[in-house]
Amino acid sequence: MKLGVCYYPEQWPEDLWADDARRMAELGITWVRIAEFAWSRIEPEPGRFDWAWLDRAVETLAAAGLKIIMCTPTATPPKWLVDKHPDMLAVDAEGRPRGFGSRRHYCFSSQAYRVECARITEAVAGRYGRHPAVGAWQTDNEFGCHDTTISYSLNAARAFRIWLAQRYQSVDALNRAWGAVFWSQEYRDFDEVQPPNLTVTEANPSHCLDYNRFASNEVASFNRLQVDVIRRLSPGRDVTHNFMGFYTEFDHFAVGRDLDLATWDSYPLGFLEQFWFPDDEKLRYLRQGHPDISAFHHDLYRGVGRGRWGVMEQQPGPVNWARYNPAPLPGAVRSWSWEAFAHGAELVSYFRWRQAPFAQEQMHAGLNRPDNVLDQGGHEAAAVAREVEALGQLAACAQARVALIFSYEADWQFGIQPHARGFRWLQLAFEFYSALRQLGLDVDIVPPDADFTGYALVVAPSLPILDPATVAALTASGAVVLFGPRTGSRTRDGHISPNLPPGPLQARMPLRVVRVESLRTGAEPAIALDGQNVSVSGRLWREIVETDLAALATFVDGGPAWMAQSGWHYLATWPDADLLGAVMRRIVMEAGLPTTALHADVRLRRRDDLQFAFNFAAEPRPTPAPLGAAYVLGGPELAAAGVAAWRVGS
Repeated sequence: MKLGVCYYPEQWPEDLWADDARRMAELGITWVRIAEFAWSRIEPEPGRFDWAWLDRAVETLAAAGLKIIMCTPTATPPKWLVDKHPDMLAVDAEGRPRGFGSRRHYCFSSQAYRVECARITEAVAGRYGRHPAVGAWQTDNEFGCHDTTISYSLNAARAFRIWLAQRYQSVDALNRAWGAVFWSQEYRDFDEVQPPNLTVTEANPSHCLDYNRFASNEVASFNRLQVDVIRRLSPGRDVTHNFMGFYTEFDHFAVGRDLDLATWDSYPLGFLEQFWFPDDEKLRYLRQGHPDISAFHHDLYRGVGRGRWGVMEQQPGPVNWARYNPAPLPGAVRSWSWEAFAHGAELVSYFRWRQAPFAQEQMHAGLNRPDNVLDQGGHEAAAVAREVEALGQLAACAQARVALIFSYEADWQFGIQPHARGFRWLQLAFEFYSALRQLGLDVDIVPPDADFTGYALVVAPSLPILDPATVAALTASGAVVLFGPRTGSRTRDGHISPNLPPGPLQARMPLRVVRVESLRTGAEPAIALDGQNVSVSGRLWREIVETDLAALATFVDGGPAWMAQSGWHYLATWPDADLLGAVMRRIVMEAGLPTTALHADVRLRRRDDLQFAFNFAAEPRPTPAPLGAAYVLGGPELAAAGVAAWRVGS
């Protein structure tokens, strides 16, 4: 468990560097991330490198005993490079080039830009790859940020045609896979295919799904290009990338396979404000963050990193990019840091060392104010450093007993054809995860092709494209399994399953979805729980199911809403909170897992022999620990935005 910070020596007078490094070390920081936005200073003109300033910065940080995460600067190509290769710019869905003047102004499919990226990566890694202070690398910065994963440029169109030719081998196979006979969309040659934008009405959904797959593959190969160079020139160092929150435009598991560990950028208040949460939740958790937002991503990126992960950017104060940007409650930055460590983080790195007084992010707080005085976040980071030193290192998180299957492809499929306004796969997955956490359970987030051995319970919020191999792996695991609505509803090509949904799941659960409907707010389908006088309902979605399976819940017209057989469960609706809670309690009990009664604002996470508790309320809450608990953090009362930890037996 280490603390780090993001630092930009090129943005500050050099006479501050040594004092900054000294103060970082005194604060308890041991890792410093640098250079991810410094291309114009590293190479101010084509082929002319200025290493002197960066050499001095590296030596200054090293002299203070700090380890460096060196970055490739490819997220911000300089103006001269754009002028040299104007076709490197990404193009948005409306056909407009993404211009110079901010960042991420490149297309992943530009071969000219890939050559330049390999060149600058080779230069930086060749210069610093074996420096004793350079202990790790970060590729680029926040792939896809600002909606830049998908580009509709000429470069992307050419690369897409090559990808299609490799995937389908013949244009006839492409036409069949896309159902291109519909609306006379058939192609004679791969060269006729265009990206699926600027169509009069919606484009062919199979075409769109393949474009998502293609774009995701481009991100993975772009990252691999840099990783290969770094591994050759800087052996023995970890390589990571800093992923984002609530971002699904490319498959992070695929990118993660080329990395040593995954990191992500954690902004609890910004994410709460920017996403789908209702106003009452945004107000309730205004300064502390939602109880499950950070944890959801911690568990996701632990899965992406195959057990190794960290936070590369931790929010230290108000951010600049959300609709509203409140300051964290006192104690929140400390609690967020410990929450990451409780979920297994190796590193928590704060963004940034000092608030910049200029440019786009001047309203984004750092550990220090612009006048170089330590801010509240800095004081809380120092407290975490002291506590980590006193506590010592903890073992990695053990495999949880519960797994949630996370599918980027499912999110793409529902984004293309939601069939209901507001039907977001990501939101459905988050709600399933949150319901499990409210029972005090630890959760692993895994890809659809995971090994499910050792899990007592596996939850699939929805797998519209369900591989029979996944059904077989779940069967072999012996776990209790829950599938959400729309599972098995599409083939690999994006067509309705030939035997109707849930497709391959019918081999295990004899049911058929013969009709679906989506419903607006105010027309939610009422549902009766079997044998219980409880008023619950579905949301957005209702499936009409033919089956002889026993129904654990039924719609008011008698149709099954929740079916089960031999430990496998299926929901024919998006459940409201009460129904979802009832479902989770039933399947958790069936899986033989213990639960903990928690206040709505309190969450638990175990690591090693420590049980952590976190309070996301703005008021104190009782700590859900046994009497006589041996506390190593906090005590019987959880402060507002507070954390406690106590030792437990095996």
